[in-house]
Amino acid sequence: MSEDYYDRLVDEEALAAYLEAHLGPADAYDVEHHQQGFSNETLFVTWGERDLVLRRPPPGETAETAHDVLREYEVTDTLVDTDVPVPEPLLACDDGDVIGSDFYVMERLEGDVLRWSEPDWLEDPARRERVGEAFVDGLAAIHGVDHEAVGLGEFGRPAGYTRRQVDRWGKQLAWAFERTADEREVPTLDEVGAWLDEHCPEEHPRALVHGDYKLDNVMFAPPGTDRTGAETERDRPELVGVFDWEMSTLGDPRADLGWTLAYWRDPGDPDPAVPELTPTFMEAEGYPTRRDLVDRWEAETGLAFEHERFYRTLAVYKLAALGEMFFRRHLEGNADNPMYPLMEERVPAMAERAERIVDGGEPL
Repeated sequence: MSEDYYDRLVDEEALAAYLEAHLGPADAYDVEHHQQGFSNETLFVTWGERDLVLRRPPPGETAETAHDVLREYEVTDTLVDTDVPVPEPLLACDDGDVIGSDFYVMERLEGDVLRWSEPDWLEDPARRERVGEAFVDGLAAIHGVDHEAVGLGEFGRPAGYTRRQVDRWGKQLAWAFERTADEREVPTLDEVGAWLDEHCPEEHPRALVHGDYKLDNVMFAPPGTDRTGAETERDRPELVGVFDWEMSTLGDPRADLGWTLAYWRDPGDPDPAVPELTPTFMEAEGYPTRRDLVDRWEAETGLAFEHERFYRTLAVYKLAALGEMFFRRHLEGNADNPMYPLMEERVPAMAERAERIVDGGEPL
């Protein structure tokens, strides 16, 4: 990461003054850029004895409605006392004079995020099965939240959510294409978008949705530890945190499940469209298949995963749109992520995957 980009992310002196005003003085202070994400920016902050996480949007122009970190704060603050495991949010700031953007600060949990590979404790197939079960149970818990009772009744407009998703992501693509079309075009995405428009379900269940539920947006405490890293007598892994709520709203839980399935791989699947961003370890013995995840989700929620081809296609279409947005930010110099320039070729590959799902060439 370049020094110039880091300076655009945070003014360490101004942040220290803000933290001291709200959390009291500290004898230790450090800020580290966590570079594993690909959307909002994450900073690890040491403040005295406390380990914190700061979330902020990337610098530069972003597409409308994307990167709303204060929305993340709102929903996690509401879910702290529910069955959905979330880190405790501590501070929210909408004063751009502090670090140049909105941001919020939360507690830092201890555990493992399954991003690229397995930790050693997952060599046991039974633990892999437990991780898969806990993972999909976390999604079902989100969809089971009584949003009216917890104070999220005005958090979104669930009626017509799926239709708006098709329209919104088409607009996000259009925003990206304004710049990226000068480099190359992706006409397959126009065809997929037209198919989604034609096959969009007009009625759907209504629930709190996460919008980006995948393995590297959750954390597991290994057997024998809790969310603080302290030792326990528990002998199996547990889901202890769900992160990255920027896309959360009230909407269609089937769309959430479709998104999750777009990231989950079964043994024998074709090579991923974006190998740099697609872990394959869940193909190993013990992990549930996509069908297993669907069956458990249906059992936990009491819902049926109808129109599954539509929802899986929509998920890949959204992934392609995100990739194209990343490519635009790269072209404009508003990102310092080595994955972003690769989207010039990876987005067309994702468009081909979406087309395969539409044509029945990539079944559930």
